Amino acid sequence: MNRLQPLTIGSCRVDMPVLLAPMAGVSDLAFRLLCREMGAGLVCTEMVSVKAIFYGNRGTKELMESRPEERPLALQLFGSDPELMGEIAAQVEDGPWDILDVNMGCPVPKVVKNGDGSALLKEPGKIEKIVSAMTKAVKKPVTVKIRKGFELEDECAVEAALAAQAGGAAAVTVHGRTREQYYSGRADWQAIRRVREAVRIPVIGNGDVASGADAVRMLEETGAAGIAVGRAAKGNPWIFREIRAALLGEEIPPRPDAEEIGRMILRHLQLELMYKPELVAVREMRKHVAWYTAGLPGSSALRRRVNEIGTAAELEEMVHARIIGR
Repeated sequence: MNRLQPLTIGSCRVDMPVLLAPMAGVSDLAFRLLCREMGAGLVCTEMVSVKAIFYGNRGTKELMESRPEERPLALQLFGSDPELMGEIAAQVEDGPWDILDVNMGCPVPKVVKNGDGSALLKEPGKIEKIVSAMTKAVKKPVTVKIRKGFELEDECAVEAALAAQAGGAAAVTVHGRTREQYYSGRADWQAIRRVREAVRIPVIGNGDVASGADAVRMLEETGAAGIAVGRAAKGNPWIFREIRAALLGEEIPPRPDAEEIGRMILRHLQLELMYKPELVAVREMRKHVAWYTAGLPGSSALRRRVNEIGTAAELEEMVHARIIGR
């Protein structure tokens, strides 16, 4: 049974309704390109502070770097001042992205204490003001990402989603955990369904989709128009290939063997080297190699070895000798 239906978000059409969720320190340009190559329909930048853009912070340039081949692309912004959010949205609208997404779900304390991220779940009135300020300032679609709620037993996703819709949001992504849960426990997919039943805009479900079967089940149980995959893609860009096959009702491709994993690490390294200095790229790859090789025989020794590597040539040699050539 073919369950693959295109997703329309304002003026943006997404042929494959499975998204790479933004992840700080993970979803950089190189990783986004890999996930697009493996079938992700839409990718999203790491979240960028509107204050950092306003003050010309040098680090934002790298976060906002993109390439045409990764589109459709969403730029994720975070902040809590409606006027500034509207001003920065207008400033960046002409950039190479198709959607402006607002993070209203980040649980990290340093973000929350400033009233940003998931702290906004407690202020639906401000959610509407932020989205309204942005949609009045730009023509590109504005979307939001929220969580089920803030406190453990709290559920305010419906109220937050309705506020975003009232402000003109083109879609909403719902992570089925509260801020207090972070990433523990199970995602509540019924909370996603409740949002889907309450709003008119597309709802994208997020949380605990780690396989093609999970993706099919989420769509069936929530009625969501799309799926966002986050942590399950770390070290596993093949998940988008698997989900596509599952949605099309096709045979699920086999899990990658050691050689394919090694080849993917080398491809990932190649992309990192295209956009970052060698030392930075190699350091960035250390965590990715740990994720890619988790579960392989001798993976702990591999992790120790990769943390000692300082050059791309050394990393390539290790991959050929210890992963591809095993």
